[in-house]
Amino acid sequence: MSQRAQQDADLETVIGLEVHVQLETETKIFCGCSTESAAEPNTNTCPVCLGLPGALPVVNEAAVEAAVKVGKAIDADIPAETTFHRKNYYYPDLPKNFQITQYDAPICQDGQLEFAHEGQRRSVGIRRAHLEEDPGSIKHVREGTGPLESRTCSIDRADYTLIDYNRAGTPLMEVVTRPDFRDPGEVRAFLEKLEEVLEYLGVFDPARDGSLRIDANLSLVDAADVNEDGSIDEDVLADANRTEVKNISSHRGAEDALAYEASRQKKLIQSGREVEQETRHFNETHGNTVGMRSKEEEKDYRYFREADLPPLQVSDWKQEIAIPELPDARRERFVEEYGLSEEAASKLTSTKQVADFFEDVAERFDADLAATWVADELLGELNYRDMRITDVSDRFDEVTRLVELVAEDEITAKNARETVLRDMLDEGDAPDDVVEREDLGKTSGDEVQQAVVAAIDENPDAVEDFHDGEGGAINFLVGQVMQKTGGSADPGEVNGLLREELEG
Repeated sequence: MSQRAQQDADLETVIGLEVHVQLETETKIFCGCSTESAAEPNTNTCPVCLGLPGALPVVNEAAVEAAVKVGKAIDADIPAETTFHRKNYYYPDLPKNFQITQYDAPICQDGQLEFAHEGQRRSVGIRRAHLEEDPGSIKHVREGTGPLESRTCSIDRADYTLIDYNRAGTPLMEVVTRPDFRDPGEVRAFLEKLEEVLEYLGVFDPARDGSLRIDANLSLVDAADVNEDGSIDEDVLADANRTEVKNISSHRGAEDALAYEASRQKKLIQSGREVEQETRHFNETHGNTVGMRSKEEEKDYRYFREADLPPLQVSDWKQEIAIPELPDARRERFVEEYGLSEEAASKLTSTKQVADFFEDVAERFDADLAATWVADELLGELNYRDMRITDVSDRFDEVTRLVELVAEDEITAKNARETVLRDMLDEGDAPDDVVEREDLGKTSGDEVQQAVVAAIDENPDAVEDFHDGEGGAINFLVGQVMQKTGGSADPGEVNGLLREELEG
């Protein structure tokens, strides 16, 4: 092992996350303004979310219910009473100059979340998950002509800054993990699982801009300081200088930012320099992190109780709040109830909407056929087009009709997959219209038989190869018949008819 590789092996990466999740509610957390993200800038605002003098906040019941659901899903302790605090700092998108959040009494405490990474099950501790309000949104803009979106840029290149307070007051849940991650790839797998659980709970919309944002803390410690069970003592963590990478907006971005940051810190240590404890920004365009400011400490925020909000008591109410079957449980049920493979069950439970649609189709048709068409054909074509299941949720009846055409042997699976489904997604046509227009109805028995005889007569070399035991010959002849029938014959039936003719 080289000296540098040895140095790398002596360092252990330690990562903890703060994941900011926008909760899906119709109104903001402390006022009645809409959370509609597509509204014109600064139209969904009021004295409360703008922080005007004398305006008093009122807690949104739906946001609290969503938080309780998250707490139950991550097996967290939900205390009988929780409180709100003011976190004081100045930033242009925070009109009050303080954020209403939770400090020493969060609504969810000491939970955990299991996920799979590289074939292994991992469990990460959730230190806390608390409610707070989202600030507004900022756009840094260059002077010039053209659409505003095309002129947005980083702060160092901007001529001016625009602020939209529509987002100010949107309910946020901040999920704070323990420093249990040892690899950026684990972080990405965890975020995917967390988003999956949030979707199943119905408290999160991944399509909403800025719906999930990640702050990540990373430090390097001596590998000898890692305990046998993988834990690291608090005093070791306290002595390690860590950096915080702010406002990462995607799973892939989190993995890339942390991989870069781990490499950057290793290079500093290997060159004998100290890692500065600071807050850094991830530049997705260049794939690097850049220093923003020295890292704040808890005392810098001057927390104190929010006097305008009484303590929140959910001890009785939380028992009445139910949560749906979560992805892991549903995945196991799909394997047992439908006899699916782990891989197929995993695809089919990737989102709640996919799982629900599969079960609807499986009620009418064979489970294997339903799994093939939902997990492989439909999701495969959607992924190829960079589409989500939500993009076709209003056309589930048409997809079901396509499965019916295959199940009732009215068209071949090949034509259904390669022509009908693709036309449905690309052109928006109904399956029956595509079948009629392209004349894809299955060819009658007599026509197939005639095509079989013609293929044999026209390809004597292939016939001779078949009799000599060459396996590829029959596939060639099947292809000839399919070509003659325009792909409307059943390949299995054609194979059988050819063998009857050739062996008769």
